[in-house]
Amino acid sequence: MLHTSIPSPSISYFDLGPLRVHFYALCILTGIIIAVWMSSARLTARGGKPGMVMDIAMWTVPIGIVGGRLYHVVTHPTDYFFPGADLWKVLFVWEGGLAIFGSILFGSIGAYIGCRRAGIRFFSFADALAPGLLLAQAFGRFGNYFNHELYGGPTTLPWGLEIESTNAAFPPGLPAGTLFQPLFLYEMIWNTIGVVLIIVVLERRFNLRWGKALGFYLLWYGAGRAFLESLRLDPTEYFLFGLKINVDIALLAAIAGIVLIVVQTRRHPGPETSIYRTSEKPPIDEPTARDPSSGSHTDVGPVLELPNGQLGDRRRDG
Repeated sequence: MLHTSIPSPSISYFDLGPLRVHFYALCILTGIIIAVWMSSARLTARGGKPGMVMDIAMWTVPIGIVGGRLYHVVTHPTDYFFPGADLWKVLFVWEGGLAIFGSILFGSIGAYIGCRRAGIRFFSFADALAPGLLLAQAFGRFGNYFNHELYGGPTTLPWGLEIESTNAAFPPGLPAGTLFQPLFLYEMIWNTIGVVLIIVVLERRFNLRWGKALGFYLLWYGAGRAFLESLRLDPTEYFLFGLKINVDIALLAAIAGIVLIVVQTRRHPGPETSIYRTSEKPPIDEPTARDPSSGSHTDVGPVLELPNGQLGDRRRDG
């Protein structure tokens, strides 16, 4: 019988002069670039100004990265806070450890600020972002592959992932050479399917505006992530309702997606006519009445022409 498996990469970085470049960081950066590009194209096609997404990304990306790292550190305190620990490693994002739920939460705050400054609706931006965000997360998961992380239980499947027994997360009691479920790969595939569903299927059949594309993103990613999190071997220190905290958060995200779709469908059954918060159309000039005594125009307010040719004031005539 032919034995096959997925080998883990032997390197996770390369040196470029004095600079050390980590593949995990490159994958995250690639995902961000793709998300910005896709979102910009989609928002511009809906009436947005070119370059607007870059202005919003200036708020979204850094706040999202800080939030993702903060969430990871808070939910894995013993990895960073112990006697003799190097506390500077809290900042070593390139070594792995960006929690997507923290990035989504804090990134949403940054996006809201950016949208307010740009004068567009937050949900309009979020709908344009949804497929690009899924694709960005897929590239981020590829970074987990280089860091030898995000895997599930032992498996004999031909696509089992090779993890060295010296890995800190290698389960005790298992023999060297044990293969594991490649959860990073499953999530990459799941996210890519979600992108295809939004762009190719759902947006062609339904009105995925007013936050409904965002709702589908939360539903799709939350449901998939809840299942995959239940398979992870990574130790966690927090449980809620008998489930890992990340499973709870993922299920909550899926439920929030359903609620968002239902509420926005009822509130906005029609098409989205503009992505802007307020109309940018110039005000229509009101007609003016002629002062017969002076021969000049005098602004006397909104004027109504009566059937007999006389002029009446809308403010007095109701």
